[in-house]
Amino acid sequence: MRSDLSVSRNRLAFMLGGLAMFGPFSIDTFFPAFAAMAKDFGVGQVAMQQTISVYLLAYAAASLFHGALSDAYGRRRVILSGLSVFALASVGCALSSTLGMLLAFRAVQGASAGVGLIVGRAVIRDCLHGHDAQKLMSHVSMVFSIAPAIAPMVGGAILGWTGWHGTFWFLVLFAIALWLATFFALPETHRREDRIAFHPETLLAGYKAMLGNGAFVKLALAGSMNFNALFLYIASVPVFVPELLGLDEHQYAWFFAPTIAGMMLGAFASGRMAGKVDGLRMANLGWIVGGLAGAGNIAFNLWASDLHPLRLHWLGADLLLPLAVLPIAATAFGIALVFPILTLALLDMYPQRRGGASSAQAFIGLILNAIVAGVIASAVAPAHGVHLGLRLAATAAAFTLVGWLLWRGHAHRGTPVAEVPNEPAMLAAAEEI
Repeated sequence: MRSDLSVSRNRLAFMLGGLAMFGPFSIDTFFPAFAAMAKDFGVGQVAMQQTISVYLLAYAAASLFHGALSDAYGRRRVILSGLSVFALASVGCALSSTLGMLLAFRAVQGASAGVGLIVGRAVIRDCLHGHDAQKLMSHVSMVFSIAPAIAPMVGGAILGWTGWHGTFWFLVLFAIALWLATFFALPETHRREDRIAFHPETLLAGYKAMLGNGAFVKLALAGSMNFNALFLYIASVPVFVPELLGLDEHQYAWFFAPTIAGMMLGAFASGRMAGKVDGLRMANLGWIVGGLAGAGNIAFNLWASDLHPLRLHWLGADLLLPLAVLPIAATAFGIALVFPILTLALLDMYPQRRGGASSAQAFIGLILNAIVAGVIASAVAPAHGVHLGLRLAATAAAFTLVGWLLWRGHAHRGTPVAEVPNEPAMLAAAEEI
């Protein structure tokens, strides 16, 4: 850690993990309240889905600015500003009396929610180099991965206690708590002399350089493709769980619990192996795990293609359920091994614009996530489709394969991914780019 920063790695991990969590929390906590909100507003479930679409569109658009603003004005100031806007938007959501009013404030929530995750990545790279950065990135990922598991449970408990308005008041309190933690415990990690003035021309030129850099785009696409092998299942859960697993809406834990456990174990393993296994080998190990998981998933679904849902009653009603979700959990484990290496490599391509690089990575990932959720998932996993499990398994494996091919091209170029060069060398490399 740089000597001018008086904050421990553990404190940073929990703070940055918490900052990354409030984005998923703003989606998942109010899922249980959908029906109650639809009833109050007098609209259907399709109309309520707009609260997610508007949020994600605003999130994607604003993601291009969070990192660049932090490059110009400092990480701490941008995080505090984003949390303030998010808290005020959450107040607006809680007080909304019409769907239109709620949609407007959800857009503001989305525009501010990405600040913790995107700027937080730049903070990590500001503070630490090499294996230490990998460890911290892994620890943040481990904290972050808890959010999808506990957010619906928190939302359900609040709904039964105070109604749907309470969900947004909870988000207000959560944002305030993070604001106070950031204000009192997070130092500024981006030195004033390293900052780049924020101008539209500068912003466009920076993104033009990044998106015109084949190595950067391929590496960002590799990480996104790898994650989409898992995200395809997340987007298909409303069909996958009842149609293939034969479970109801109260048994989604059969999918989410193993998946989140795989992600957390992978993040833990990445942190433990940092400094003992170099980044190239670590990433390759993650790809191997993902490839084996994909192949195993296809093989299982070929064997079980005649079982609908996936149960063999003579073996016990639920015996095949773990076999159906184990490859997905293994995929999550592999993703957690690869993610820190890819992210740090991307940030190190532009050491003077780490915030902008983090924004560009997030934007590319969000666009591909939207395509998977809006187009590919509905095509691969339509309601009441035949061979659902095999189609999902094959498509997920294809995502992993494409991601690995993109990564393989990067790795064969000899680009360092574990041993990060010193600051003068990185600045020289940036000038060449």
